[in-house]
Amino acid sequence: MTTPYIDGAPETAATGPLIVSGLDGLRRAVGAQLGPTEWLQIDQARIDGFAAVTGDHQWIHVDPVRAASSPFGSTIAHGYLTLSLCNYFLPQLITVEEISMGINYGSDRVRFPAPVTVGSRVRGRGEILECTDVPGGVQAKIRITAEIEGSAKPGCVVETLNRWMA
Repeated sequence: MTTPYIDGAPETAATGPLIVSGLDGLRRAVGAQLGPTEWLQIDQARIDGFAAVTGDHQWIHVDPVRAASSPFGSTIAHGYLTLSLCNYFLPQLITVEEISMGINYGSDRVRFPAPVTVGSRVRGRGEILECTDVPGGVQAKIRITAEIEGSAKPGCVVETLNRWMA
């Protein structure tokens, strides 16, 4: 697997994460297209586990028999489960080297255009939208899209705010 590096103009990561060198490399990466990641299958055990941790046991997520008669034909992943997978995809999309740490700072926009049905496969794609200097580091806004295999619409699109510190 080859991994693209950026030390000049943005490049598209075809396989593996885009690797940037330090905060200057991150600043130069604005506009870079990231991914896609490998596919991840969404099974009922993952959905049930998310329900157990969050306390969200709505039948459309955890009752396969009842959900079979729903408009979706099966259980669906929680929207926030799909959102949380965007953080799972992030290190598969970009690695920033020569920093002390990276932290999640928040999100500017989150949408769930299509339901993720049990048994679906999802993967991440990204784009570095902007970088802003913050005390001690750089804040990057990265749009992450959780694509659903075979679907014209994604399961989630989020503009994440991530901080990488010197």
